Amino acid sequence: MSASLPSPTIQATTPAEDAAAQLAPRLAAQASASDQEGSFPEQEFDWLHAASLLTAPLPIHLGGQDLAAASQTPSLLRTLRHIGRGNLAVGRVYEGHTNALQLAQRFGRTEQVARWAEDAAAGHLFGVWNTQAHDGVQLEPLPDGRYRLRGSKTFGSGAGHVTRPLLTGALPDGGWQMLILPADVQVPQLDKSFWQPLGMRASASFRVDFTGLEVGADDLLGQPGDYYRQPWFSGGAIRFAAVQLGGAEAVFDETRLFLQKTGRTEDPYQRQRLGELAILIESGQHWLRAAAEHAMRPQATEDADTTVAYANMVRTAIEEICLRTLQLAERCVGARGLLRPEPFERLHRDLTHYLRQPAPDAALADAGRFALASTSPAYTLWHD
Repeated sequence: MSASLPSPTIQATTPAEDAAAQLAPRLAAQASASDQEGSFPEQEFDWLHAASLLTAPLPIHLGGQDLAAASQTPSLLRTLRHIGRGNLAVGRVYEGHTNALQLAQRFGRTEQVARWAEDAAAGHLFGVWNTQAHDGVQLEPLPDGRYRLRGSKTFGSGAGHVTRPLLTGALPDGGWQMLILPADVQVPQLDKSFWQPLGMRASASFRVDFTGLEVGADDLLGQPGDYYRQPWFSGGAIRFAAVQLGGAEAVFDETRLFLQKTGRTEDPYQRQRLGELAILIESGQHWLRAAAEHAMRPQATEDADTTVAYANMVRTAIEEICLRTLQLAERCVGARGLLRPEPFERLHRDLTHYLRQPAPDAALADAGRFALASTSPAYTLWHD
């Protein structure tokens, strides 16, 4: 009698990812209406709020689902992937919301986190605005213990709608300080003319001027330099990679639907391309599962160098998967599929633009640097 093999472990889904999966088709159906320069998917974020996704990154005792905890990384990445396949602009802003709440919990004081949790429950959108304009943000200490802001950020995704942006700014001594601005009270000036993009038009990523606004000490988050602490700064790349892969999955689905509608499923070359696309999408999902496992290692924080190098390898692999997906999909649908109102046209623009994340060459070189410095054999290089 042969020994029975153990049953494969099926990872249970969470309420957050179930809600995101159910919302994805609605987001996709609404995406063309939101795809206007300078617009923002307000209705879509009302849906996310109603589905408790704005509070999902918070700990359970503060009304959330603990989605930002390291132990929930698989669920977080799947949630982001689902929202990305619904609408990449929504995914981009929601990823920033999640990132801000993660940083708030990691570096904030107990009373601060409780206050910001109440804000998220009330529907406030958080985000992370770090990219400095030529007149980057500076914090000027005032005699009463408050701080006056001066300068601007660019690529402020969700500007005008994100009411709790997490900013970074320079202190007089050169320190780099985080703060969360109550932007519904201290209202910054928006330069919408900055945002004339190829894709991601609905993300409203404007230039934002904070000159003259004031914040208190309770608005400061953590200590100077905390924002760039590793592995969290670079390791967070797996979040936007998850959103990007969701966009690639949407491209796959629309390409297949286009071929089915046009009666081209019997073409052997189309079948070959769909086979390649299927391999790419499944490869991306394997990368995200591995990324989640790597981020959950007990030593992930202490072994920051390995964690960052692996995250850089993941973002590089997902970028290549997405670029190859776009190339194959273009050949499948041809010129006709690139015409509006076909969804493929918008998906192509949005994903192409979103893939341009900062320093892609440096990210790949960092993974290579780590590999060159190691003496471990390949089979234990990333998983000891």
